[in-house]
Amino acid sequence: MTTDPLIRIADALERISPAPLATPDFDAADAFVWHVDPDRLEPVPRVNRVDIDLLIGIDRARDTLVANTAQFARGLPANNALLWGARGMGKSSLVKAVHAAVNAQTPVKIVELQREDLPSVGRLLAHLRESSHRFVLFCDDLSFSHDDQHYKSLKAVLDGGIEGRPENVVLYATSNRRHLMPRDMIENERSTAISPSEATEEKVSLSDRFGLWLGFHPCSQDDYLAMIRGYCDTHGVTISDDDLRAEAIEWQATRGGRSGRVAWQFFLDLAGRHGVKLPQ
Repeated sequence: MTTDPLIRIADALERISPAPLATPDFDAADAFVWHVDPDRLEPVPRVNRVDIDLLIGIDRARDTLVANTAQFARGLPANNALLWGARGMGKSSLVKAVHAAVNAQTPVKIVELQREDLPSVGRLLAHLRESSHRFVLFCDDLSFSHDDQHYKSLKAVLDGGIEGRPENVVLYATSNRRHLMPRDMIENERSTAISPSEATEEKVSLSDRFGLWLGFHPCSQDDYLAMIRGYCDTHGVTISDDDLRAEAIEWQATRGGRSGRVAWQFFLDLAGRHGVKLPQ
């Protein structure tokens, strides 16, 4: 064992300093998840998603996001997109379904970035920038509290700093909040600030940096029933319209509301009761 203090210090620094990320093999998959400690892009052989045709009641958002993604995949100008609104209405499902639909026509990769890993986004962008592939960077359930500094890292994606956002990267984020932070916190900071108009501008304006705002609202009963009927027809579950309506409405009553997620949860129960196995 060496007693040279300089060598011991060098060894210690080597142990705590993460090894540089090897050049990712982006041909290994169409989807990846970004991890830190150590930095790595984990390929996802099979993405958990539903077919785009099964997403009912969000036609405008679907068509807009498909068009934007197709433009981007072809190397044309495209916007970052914020999908915001009601819980369980298919925001993250739409991002994954749109990627699959566009990728079937024009190659484009998707990389999922967790909100808590936003501080590492600069290192991720450096690797994506060097690739010849095009990437949809996907951040699900994005929101910030009043003392959360992660929003500053998000600007690296939206504004790109001095280098600019990589031409081959576009950001799609989902959030229950249109302005990415609770309204009561926005109002509180405005009311206690010396300059109320400027107090929250930096945080609130984050949403303004997304070129596309796609709103998701609670679904109607007709859309809710149409979602379930679509699942039944696709997966071979036979049930009359009257029985489906009665059972589905009773299910939504026990959940206190209806959404795409509630429709899927009812369908899982229905398929199980009918002895129908679903593809894994």
